[in-house]
Amino acid sequence: MSSPTLSALSALSPLDGRYANKLAGLRPLMSEQGFMQRRVQVEIAWFIALSDAGFNEFKPLTPGARTYLLSLVKNFTEADASAIKEIEKTTNHDVKAVEYWIKSKFEARTELEKATEFVHFACTSEDINNTSHALQLRSARDTVLLPELDKLLLKLREMARAYAEVPMLSRTHGQTASPTTVGKEIANVVVRLQTACERIASVQILAKMNGAVGNYNAHLAACPGFDWEAFSRKVVETPEPLGLGLTFQPYSIQIEPHDYMAELFDAVARANTILIDLARDIWGYVSLGYFKQKLKAGEIGSSTMPHKVNPIDFENAEGNLGLANALLRHLSEKLPISRWQRDLTDSTVLRNMGVAMGYAVLAYQSLGIGLAKLELNTQALSADLDSSWEVLAEPIQTVMRRYGVAGAYEKLKEVTRGQTVSAADLHALIRSLEIPEADKQRLLAMTPGSYTGLAAELARRV
Repeated sequence: MSSPTLSALSALSPLDGRYANKLAGLRPLMSEQGFMQRRVQVEIAWFIALSDAGFNEFKPLTPGARTYLLSLVKNFTEADASAIKEIEKTTNHDVKAVEYWIKSKFEARTELEKATEFVHFACTSEDINNTSHALQLRSARDTVLLPELDKLLLKLREMARAYAEVPMLSRTHGQTASPTTVGKEIANVVVRLQTACERIASVQILAKMNGAVGNYNAHLAACPGFDWEAFSRKVVETPEPLGLGLTFQPYSIQIEPHDYMAELFDAVARANTILIDLARDIWGYVSLGYFKQKLKAGEIGSSTMPHKVNPIDFENAEGNLGLANALLRHLSEKLPISRWQRDLTDSTVLRNMGVAMGYAVLAYQSLGIGLAKLELNTQALSADLDSSWEVLAEPIQTVMRRYGVAGAYEKLKEVTRGQTVSAADLHALIRSLEIPEADKQRLLAMTPGSYTGLAAELARRV
């Protein structure tokens, strides 16, 4: 049986098949082509910096040469990536293929041809790879991941404020509990997610350029009197396009230790866990009828039950967040571990960073779609509250305790625990209490829907 032509239908991963169009923003950054482009960027930045280092053997490049070199990065295409892959068939080494491709672009350019041997000068492959991975991660985080999370935060804030005063029955342990408001429950998520996003954004993206085992061995062998550590720091920390705009990692083995990656992936996983919690809660509220879902013409909820409108966006989000976290946690646990000065187990794992992020971004989009479909069902919310007068046992017994009524908790427990309680039952009890008349009237005026504490204020404040 012949292999199928690669297409959305034959793709092994649904990220490049069924969901390919949804991840168009991430693919240029985290694909192999994106990785190659970053490798070219690092090699060019290092090469240009070497020309300005003051070596007699490599004079500063002319403005025209600099512009041309930077254009190789800016205008990098799929055809360029394919050309590098073709070279790799011979070299069987992906970084060396990038080096040879760059050198091939020097042909018929005398100024650059004279400096050919300064491409990849004193570098180990990991000097190029770790910096390229760092550039990929920073770009994916700042231009795709965080903006998608910000969209969710914006929508959730809107919902928190819009529903700030809409009362809702709480359920602790799945049982009726003190009422809250819809807006306050969403506000809880906003605060948690905002903190998680700040953690993601605050992770410093590190990079090293220090040679085969982190000691500048080859660098000093070639130029003993040169401050290679300062030079490396400058290349790493100088803003793009002449530098990399990353944070310098001064200590490493052959590979950058990847601790920042673990920190970043753990931070993303924490945000994802918060969103799994949200997806499950919204799913439950849809099941209770607190939310209706807007209908889409032609959409089918079940192949056999025509009435169904399934909360599929929240289910898809939950599933994809789980996949993302499974990968992110493996990445964060595996990557900081390397045998002695270097083993290759990180290489194949790192190629899946985009897959982990892809499932996360896919989930964020599903949540956004699902949240946009929701319509509040105030009738269902009110009916649930009206059938749960037992939740007022808490304020009644608390007022009783304030005024020293003996056995307040026990009296309310006897009247309400495990029983159906009516307004009349509670009102009869309230009228019999020996408490100030003003408090008695306040309790008599209270309903499950009005007993929400500071919920509305907290929701509006978020």
